[in-house]
Amino acid sequence: MEFRQGALEELAMNPAFWKYKKVLITGHTGFKGSWLSLWLQQLDAKVIGYALPPPTQPSLFALANVAQNMTSIHGDVRDYEAVKSTLAEHRPEIVIHMAAQPLVRYSYEHPLETYATNVMGTAHVLEAVRQTKSVKAVIVVTSDKCYQNNEWDWGYRENDALGGHDPYSNSKACAELVTAAYRSSYFNSAWAQTTCPPYLNAHHSAALASVRAGNVIGGGDWAQDRLVPDVMNALMERRTPMIRNPAAVRPWQHVLEPLHGYLMLAERLWEEGAAFAEAWNFGPDAEAARPVAWIVQKLAEMWGSSYKYTTEAAAQPHETHSLYLDYSKARNRLDWAPHLTLVTALEWVVEWHRAYVRKADMRAVAITQIVRYQNMTSSSWTQIAAIAGQR
Repeated sequence: MEFRQGALEELAMNPAFWKYKKVLITGHTGFKGSWLSLWLQQLDAKVIGYALPPPTQPSLFALANVAQNMTSIHGDVRDYEAVKSTLAEHRPEIVIHMAAQPLVRYSYEHPLETYATNVMGTAHVLEAVRQTKSVKAVIVVTSDKCYQNNEWDWGYRENDALGGHDPYSNSKACAELVTAAYRSSYFNSAWAQTTCPPYLNAHHSAALASVRAGNVIGGGDWAQDRLVPDVMNALMERRTPMIRNPAAVRPWQHVLEPLHGYLMLAERLWEEGAAFAEAWNFGPDAEAARPVAWIVQKLAEMWGSSYKYTTEAAAQPHETHSLYLDYSKARNRLDWAPHLTLVTALEWVVEWHRAYVRKADMRAVAITQIVRYQNMTSSSWTQIAAIAGQR
């Protein structure tokens, strides 16, 4: 097992903070939402989920029985009244908005659904929060693709221009603009309640931030048109994977890395409010930016299969060739940085899928990886070295 020595210098989240906190997650049935729900359950938070049914079959949500220790509500963020009534009934203290249409190629075919979900869905959640005084911290999850991509060889920073070539990427940039507008108009700590303009009678004291990450990998992802799920499915089925662009470079990171950042940020929003109510990048180190073909090769080697693939012959819609995030702000102000090397992240993916093939208890497998990662982020160098020596 490999880990970053520099990560020892960072602070970890405080597990005790989350005990009995009432947290509402939109999109809890999805890949990232399921991992976050399990993690918060492990921390003894009171978790409420609001989402459509799992988007894939199979799904991590079903396999890991994510609904077991939480309140799971099936609902659509496009339905404002349902979102509003859910918040009014459960009165969460922290809201993490993850519900989205997350696929680039799907967005080309279904642009109206993509905008309705990613833009108006975000507005619905924030408007519902505005009407719910119990909420103290809000995180809106967007994407690294929200930036106007110039195919630079350096990372984008939080103050770089937003944009997006395709409907998905552009909808995430729009979600960022919606979040910024709500923050400045309704969640503005510079206005005391007594001086807030009368027409803004629903001023709210919650701290609102947005987070940007992308190309997350991990066990339990069966989404269409994603490299790692496509490759792992092919390996499990003993067939040759088909990929679109073997030379495309992406910054890969394990799903637990950005989730760790989201949890750390939520703590800061709760404790220090407006000082952290901004946009934040959570990306991997430069060494984790690898071509698609490299990822395929490593996964095949770890699985014990031959390294080969076929390339789709049909013309493909536009996708970025390279995109990197600069996480200097998160490192300097949140003391966050990635802890897993890319090789280790891929090993954890393979480990999860091997357990799936042998029909293991996938909830236990996922929680084991969560606890391992959590211990890694809070351990001393001696403890981490001891763990590494056992593997």
